Amino acid sequence: MSALPSSLVESRWGQIANLGLRLTRKIFWFLLVLWGITVISFWVIHLAPGSPTDMETTLNPLAGEAARQQLEKLYGLDRPLYIQYWDWLCRLAVLDFGNSMSADARPVLDKILERLPLTVSMNVISLLLTLGIGIPVGILSACKQNSLLDRSVTVLVFLGFAMPSFWLALLLMLFFGIELQWLPISGLTSMEFAQLSPWGQFCDLARHLTLPILVYTIGGLAGISRYMRACMLEVLRQDYILTAEAKGLPPSLVIGRHALRNALLPVITLLGLSVPGLVGGSVIIESIFALPGLGQLFYAAVMARDYTMIMGNLVLGAVLTLAGNLLADFCYGLADPRIRAAGERT
Repeated sequence: MSALPSSLVESRWGQIANLGLRLTRKIFWFLLVLWGITVISFWVIHLAPGSPTDMETTLNPLAGEAARQQLEKLYGLDRPLYIQYWDWLCRLAVLDFGNSMSADARPVLDKILERLPLTVSMNVISLLLTLGIGIPVGILSACKQNSLLDRSVTVLVFLGFAMPSFWLALLLMLFFGIELQWLPISGLTSMEFAQLSPWGQFCDLARHLTLPILVYTIGGLAGISRYMRACMLEVLRQDYILTAEAKGLPPSLVIGRHALRNALLPVITLLGLSVPGLVGGSVIIESIFALPGLGQLFYAAVMARDYTMIMGNLVLGAVLTLAGNLLADFCYGLADPRIRAAGERT
């Protein structure tokens, strides 16, 4: 077997070196932006009125100033703010989020990992439903522009978009939970959950999560479908689409192969921005439906001024936000080879 030409080998090594340089640059900016977010977040949450010691001292008539000072020393709140941040940052470097400042004093990471699966599962399912419904609806509306179908879909999705999520949740609870009594309106499981079979437990979980997932899906459906419709209309006016139609290609091939990939680019941006919503967008819905997820944990931490728990949730949201941007960049290259080629040249 003959050896590869030296020019081809050098070209491949150059591509590998370029890829390594781009990866190093992205990791550097990832860490720099994450550090900036933690600095601002740590400073802002300490500006808010109240303290983690209020729940144990101010609301307790038997606790005096000495007890408050002991708790502040225990939590490290008696030290300057920059020292508190440096200690927290050193622990974060080894993935130690510290202990919660609530009464149980459990590790923050353990409490987050307990609540994370439920929140992520609900949001992933709703995101898949939103994409699976919103993209075809947007394409169909663009292909049938100004038709009765397009106008009907526009009215329906904007009704869903205009409804506040908490109000929509209350309406669904009233209709499906109280009037029809088809679905439970709060909690994650029924009281007899432990006595059910595995299939019965799955059905019980599905019934409890149907309304929250429905609220998530309706809220995101309008944005995805409208973006998809607008992008598809813009692409369908391009010259290469008119050329493909003039050549006699079937509409399904024109839409699926030529128009869809270019129209997906703005939708990919929305998809990248929706990644942090897998965690951060659940506070209101989880509180309304009394679901033990990460959003409810974050809300309780804010109310109790549990600084370590708040910072743990904010760091998780920041990492997901930055990861969503990196994911969007990667998907851009998959959807449009020209973007991938431009990135390899830089």
